[in-house]
Amino acid sequence: MFRPDSSHLTAVTDWFEDNFRSRGELGASVSIWQSGQEILSLSHGHMDRQPTREWKTDTLVPVWSATKGPAAVCALMALEKAHLPLDCQVGDLWPEFRAGGKENVSFAHLFSHTAGLCALDERVSIMSYEAVIEALERQPPLWEPGTKQGYHARTFGFLMDEIVRRITAASSLGEYFRETIGNPMGLDFWIGLPTTEHGRVATVYPGKISLAEAERPFLKAFTTSGTLTQRTFSSPQGLTAVQDFNLPETWQSGYASMGGVGSARGLGQFYAMLAQGGTWQGQALVPSRIVRLLAETLSNEDEDLVLMTPAAFGCGVMKDPIISQPNLPQVKRRCHYGPSFQAFGHPGAGGSLAFADPENEISFAYVMNQMETGALPGPKCTGMIDRLYGGIE
Repeated sequence: MFRPDSSHLTAVTDWFEDNFRSRGELGASVSIWQSGQEILSLSHGHMDRQPTREWKTDTLVPVWSATKGPAAVCALMALEKAHLPLDCQVGDLWPEFRAGGKENVSFAHLFSHTAGLCALDERVSIMSYEAVIEALERQPPLWEPGTKQGYHARTFGFLMDEIVRRITAASSLGEYFRETIGNPMGLDFWIGLPTTEHGRVATVYPGKISLAEAERPFLKAFTTSGTLTQRTFSSPQGLTAVQDFNLPETWQSGYASMGGVGSARGLGQFYAMLAQGGTWQGQALVPSRIVRLLAETLSNEDEDLVLMTPAAFGCGVMKDPIISQPNLPQVKRRCHYGPSFQAFGHPGAGGSLAFADPENEISFAYVMNQMETGALPGPKCTGMIDRLYGGIE
């Protein structure tokens, strides 16, 4: 087992501090765990630009799609409860889902972003849960399920939420998360933030797109009307501006794709539990079978149709994509989750990232309020991961 020593943690700290000097950081935290113990906690900066509020270890911030990891775990736990395997058809649980030619869509297709439901043809508001679910029921797949991969940026959370609601007694995925994981662990992370915690939430700010960055395929597709990428990130409609995520009503709504609010320590602790096989302080919270499913690659494509870059997914979590080389050892295209092939996690728009490395019982979480452009982590975060594992100097 790899164990980061003081030199690794010092290198991470140096990079984190240099983010504020050289990379435009405003406020940020990092939390790194191994074998159930936090081995590094860093917090610095401010919660706003004025600045009037100092950023602290317990500062909360919206983490966008980093919410998808906890959401996926909740849906997997619900399926486990119902004894429904991943290769089971979604319609067996959710009969209305079969409409629109989706009779053969399996749960594995949903979790691997290969279902072809990344964008909706109907114009429905993200604020109307029932309307979105009905639109998903009517929506035909945009490709034959299982044949292509396209990141389900917004619809993913509604699909996970409906699985949980149909199996459990919870009124929402966010409620189920608190009951089964959040409260037992005392996690500083919510999918549906209570009003008592609103005073700790930092203000988030959008990143700037330079001319050079605008040429990158994803950003070009994201800003071009009618592309699959643009449609995916704008359907269901609403909450498309960064300032929308500074509103208390957004924090409270509990959008399972992108509505999570928490601290780096809260996310790091969640993944620390997964890095230990789903056990926390002697209590089995997540079945080890589910952790193994998270670590297993379900889809690995040279170009995700939405992200416009190589991408790989486990069961609702991202993994580093692998270069396809028949009869040769596996090679990662990038190491956002460290060198281990078992590692998994999820980034959030603007740069946040959290992951588990079960092979080494390590977890990592980084959150910030000055966003970068793009859907994948940038150098503020990846530089720390490189140094944690003894990489680039």
